[in-house]
Amino acid sequence: MAEELKLTATTKEEKYIEILPQIKALVETENDVVANLANVCAALKFSFDFFWVGFYLVKNNQLVLGPFQGPIACTRINFGKGVCGTAWQKKEIIIVDDVDDFPGHIACSSLSKSEIVLPIFDNQNNVIGVLDVDSDKLNSFDQTDAINLNKIINLVKF
Repeated sequence: MAEELKLTATTKEEKYIEILPQIKALVETENDVVANLANVCAALKFSFDFFWVGFYLVKNNQLVLGPFQGPIACTRINFGKGVCGTAWQKKEIIIVDDVDDFPGHIACSSLSKSEIVLPIFDNQNNVIGVLDVDSDKLNSFDQTDAINLNKIINLVKF
């Protein structure tokens, strides 16, 4: 297991190229999903200095806060509510350039300005959770993030 991440890249694309194999090494020999999700959050926060990065897991028909890095977060999110609940409902990645423009955005922190949420699927295509990443800057996320964050999610065994 790696004790630390090694990053030399300066661009977003290069950072993803560098951290993907390192995250794979972190999670491939560990079977505990919570431990792996916690390490993924730490790796992403460290590598990109995101404002907030974390997982919400589906429990009793709600998204319940899981491992995360950043300020205190909303504990429960209902189906179809906010960006996370909408990504769950629509079963699709949602990129929000300005959270103030997203109808029904749940403001866990007023410092969050843009967001990307990726649904996590089981083998039957049911959403079992979401990866939520927030930035304190507008327009922080794009298809590069969507593609690579999805690759990272797929490294974790649920």
